[in-house]
Amino acid sequence: MKKITASKFLTWFVVIVVVLWIVKLLFPSVAGNGDKAPEVKNNKTTKEKLLSKPVSPMADAMFFDANHKKLKHRIFSVPGFEKSFPDQNDVQLLAAMANGVTPVENRADAQKRGNDLVYVGSNPYFYIDRLKNSIPFLVPKASVLLQDIGERFFDSLQVKGIPLHKIIVTSVMRSKDDVAQLQSKNRNAKVNSCHLYGTTFDVCYNRYKTVQSADIRCRQVRNDTLKWVLAEVLRDFRAENRCLIKYEINQGCFHITVK
Repeated sequence: MKKITASKFLTWFVVIVVVLWIVKLLFPSVAGNGDKAPEVKNNKTTKEKLLSKPVSPMADAMFFDANHKKLKHRIFSVPGFEKSFPDQNDVQLLAAMANGVTPVENRADAQKRGNDLVYVGSNPYFYIDRLKNSIPFLVPKASVLLQDIGERFFDSLQVKGIPLHKIIVTSVMRSKDDVAQLQSKNRNAKVNSCHLYGTTFDVCYNRYKTVQSADIRCRQVRNDTLKWVLAEVLRDFRAENRCLIKYEINQGCFHITVK
């Protein structure tokens, strides 16, 4: 058995002491209660740190005030419904013919146009009303527009602190059979309607679908309030050149054609 020299022993002793010193610095609790880690004065709790600075500047600017209280955005609506949504049928018809499909005979014919038309059903962002003179089909571009309107309407309600409601779609694509039935009831019904091309849908402004909630306030929101918010949303889509919109007084709806 080899003897350990004094120099080697000293070297190993120094190494062990240094290692233990480093461990003590990194893990103060190892040393026991005798040596407590130095306390930091005015140390903030995790909650205080989160409140002291926002998650992001955009989130703070949009949803909270300087005191970190939830901020409700005001409803400005539009200067006037007829003035803000003036696109008459002749203008919308040109867009419909340019972006739409050849008119279909009936629902069965529409179902065969799988490459050109998509089925439109109620979903989390909008509700399809019971359709009397139209069928639930749109060209893909119009379907995306409808989805985006419903989604942005939700976003707008949320930032304004208004309980969520779905928009209600009252009319979608009309087949030739639908137009014939309308003409039998109303001689003034348009023969060449924008709805024939799958580019156009109507969203009513005097009815909305309440999103189920335990909050009783959901049933206390006036339809006029929801209409003002919807008008803001639609104005933005029109300004983005995504659609043409006419404010229909008699039908109680926004008549919308994709561009």
